[in-house]
Amino acid sequence: MSNHTATHPPELDWPFFDNSHRDFKVRLDAWCNAHLAHAHHDESRDAVDAECIRLVRLLGSGGWLKHAVSGTAYGAASDVIDTRQLCLLRETLAFHNGLSDFAFAMQGLGTGAISLMGSADQKQRYLARVASGQALSAFALSEPDAGSDVAAMQCSATATADGYVLNGRKTWISNGGIADFYVVFARTGEAPGARGITAFIVDADTPGLSIEERIDVVAPHPLATLKFDNCKVAAKQRIGEAGQGFKVAMATLDVFRTSVAAAALGFGRRALHESISWARSRKMFGQTLGDFQITQTKIAQMATMLDAATLLTYRAAWLRDQGGRITREAAMAKMTATENAQQIIDMAVQMHGGMGVKKGVMVESLYREIRALRIYEGATEVQQLIIGKDMLKA
Repeated sequence: MSNHTATHPPELDWPFFDNSHRDFKVRLDAWCNAHLAHAHHDESRDAVDAECIRLVRLLGSGGWLKHAVSGTAYGAASDVIDTRQLCLLRETLAFHNGLSDFAFAMQGLGTGAISLMGSADQKQRYLARVASGQALSAFALSEPDAGSDVAAMQCSATATADGYVLNGRKTWISNGGIADFYVVFARTGEAPGARGITAFIVDADTPGLSIEERIDVVAPHPLATLKFDNCKVAAKQRIGEAGQGFKVAMATLDVFRTSVAAAALGFGRRALHESISWARSRKMFGQTLGDFQITQTKIAQMATMLDAATLLTYRAAWLRDQGGRITREAAMAKMTATENAQQIIDMAVQMHGGMGVKKGVMVESLYREIRALRIYEGATEVQQLIIGKDMLKA
């Protein structure tokens, strides 16, 4: 794992950032170099689960998780999430260690609804534990037949005298199986489609909630299908008003979608870094790989695609921090950064030749890490629809 100098990267001189962000980045890089220097290679499920829990504790003790939640009274760094800091965190963690980015991101996404619309009691009971790394959170929105089409949700929450009873399934749930609590979206039926969904906090040990299946994917992360079988949830566990769950979910995704773009930047930036190092050191036909013009053109493409994605990502982050509506800008950033990073990493693998597909080599790991980012929190095709519809409304 290479070390950075104490100076900030040149892109932080762009007008999207101020000195607090530059200082933040220098401190974060120093911490990552000290604590994430050794990549985790054991990809067995138990080992990945244990490493993810360890990383959450580590990020909490390092003080970084307090930037994933809001409310200084509840252990957060500030009362409003600084989107640029959030993005700098995800980009830097992804550069150093993909699982650490996952661990950080799920703490934020899993509590986003509580930070944005939770009651004071809910914030008190959950946010401080998440900010310190003592509790793991999860965001349970997707279902077997309701992924991008949230309005097709079937998981139900039936009102009772003292709360709700949940029945149904959630799948592709990150941190599934290791989370201490889940923010769950279920149909309460106040209106048809997306207007009849409500959000709840469900503790992992709640009777009626079980892990139906653990899901293995190309870049091992804790994922699971959850089953709710007459799962009783107290009324105080509802987030916001009944029937407002879709708004809660979309508001959460609006905050964190830009950070997905930032994670893609981190993976892409690491691929470029590895490619430059490889091109300088790899000897071929009496010269280095970097002496070949075809290598230089590939590196030029990678650097330009990375800068383009970086500009879009931090434009969206800056706009949100100014209080602007960023639905279109976040979609553009997420789409461009993830698609560009996929291409950058693919070029890096090709440049490494046979070494590029050897298990444990950094670019091989990046190749597997990047693929899911083009799908989760809104696939590229969904981002295109969001952008197109927004442009036509303008």
